[in-house]
Amino acid sequence: MKLKQAVLLVLLAFVPAIGQAIYFRDKVSWQTPVPASEMVTVAQAREWGDNATWIDARPAEEFSQDHVPGAILLNEDHWNELLPQFLVLWSPEKKIVVYCSTQSCNASREIAHRLRSEAQLKNVFVLQGGWEEWLKAKR
Repeated sequence: MKLKQAVLLVLLAFVPAIGQAIYFRDKVSWQTPVPASEMVTVAQAREWGDNATWIDARPAEEFSQDHVPGAILLNEDHWNELLPQFLVLWSPEKKIVVYCSTQSCNASREIAHRLRSEAQLKNVFVLQGGWEEWLKAKR
């Protein structure tokens, strides 16, 4: 009897896991890597100078502590209210560099994807290494 209960518990534990796998199947970063042509290094982005608009995809608390000079906050948590503010400042001739905390952070990839697909913007790049890499390059 105890073996049947144990097997039943294990099977029931898989139900939420399967549900999550189905729900998040398109949201897992390793399934949709950013093509190399859509990535940019700190050095490359700095070379663009004033021809680049910086987007900080981190939470507002992190942005308020420190960010790339001139960066604009645009994150998933407040997308609907921040996107219109960004679009007022956006200039089509400038390249957009999106960053978040680290290379493994998926927020910059999500924001870049949404800028391309929902806002129909071109020249959107993800910063390799994110904020962490920016800080290293500042030293």
